[in-house]
Amino acid sequence: MINHKQTWPEREKAFAAFVNGPLLDFWQGREELQFSGVGGVPIHYVRFISAQHQRVILLCPGRNESYVKYPELAYDLFHCGYDVVIIDHRGQGRSGRLLDDTQRGHVESFSDYVDDLDRLWQREIAHPHYQRRFALAHSMGGAITTLLMMRRPDAFDAAALVAPMFGIFLPLPRWLALPILAWAEKHPVLSQTYALGTGRWRPQPFGPNDLTHSLERYRRNLRFYADEPQLRVGGPTHHWVREGIQAGEDILRHVSSLKTPLLLLQAEDEKVVDNQAQNKFCHMLNKAGNPCVGNAPLIIRGAYHEILFESDGMRAQALNAITAFFDRFH
Repeated sequence: MINHKQTWPEREKAFAAFVNGPLLDFWQGREELQFSGVGGVPIHYVRFISAQHQRVILLCPGRNESYVKYPELAYDLFHCGYDVVIIDHRGQGRSGRLLDDTQRGHVESFSDYVDDLDRLWQREIAHPHYQRRFALAHSMGGAITTLLMMRRPDAFDAAALVAPMFGIFLPLPRWLALPILAWAEKHPVLSQTYALGTGRWRPQPFGPNDLTHSLERYRRNLRFYADEPQLRVGGPTHHWVREGIQAGEDILRHVSSLKTPLLLLQAEDEKVVDNQAQNKFCHMLNKAGNPCVGNAPLIIRGAYHEILFESDGMRAQALNAITAFFDRFH
């Protein structure tokens, strides 16, 4: 395990060889499965399991992501001794889409995401074989997972939330954006259109991106969507934005109900979600008597939003913190 971790800080130097060798072999051993989510929407997921593993991680991606983006992370966690299960949320990845325009990021109710994740937890994570159960969640997945932990306080032994979406960066001032969203909500056609300033998926150059400093990982992730058009998701609908804002507010309103030990990783140069909401979340956890590790977010200096896809140094710092935290629970 130690030797494996030692490869993290220098993987980009020979990234193509890693991707086309060990990672490809690992990916070919996956199991792709599905179940019926809320409203009969097919929910797809992937799992990597070994009879030797007694610990499992439920990995919950962010908005517009698919599990096809996560083989490298699954590989690293698996080789640290964990089974790994990754969900494709409704409306994205290989799961069922909700609108005729399949690229619109939409959900009827944010609780549908939580219900779907709950069903997957019951199918895979609750298995009595596992001695320890963990959650690792990114961005929107962080909000979904947190709501599940509020519903099921004993679902996980511990959870790591990476740049969780407890608040969203809006293109307009909040005092202006909220009335627009409320107005759009009264007009079903408008509520299901792309939110202001967004649209269909299109490839973006690496230079101005605000997700990662890793050119290798950025190119690889872009290629997934270029090669599989059905995976593409564009901007969110007005209704999704409203649901996302309300989900963050619900989380902050009910922080005291959280009992799971938590590690929260924050990107210093965040431009997608609201770091102030994460700070408030940790402050409220402290007041509730269940402080997150370090009593505050662990800030990954210089990192953009996608910490788990960052350059080797930042990514290794995050992964070492996550695995060290989970290792506390023997």
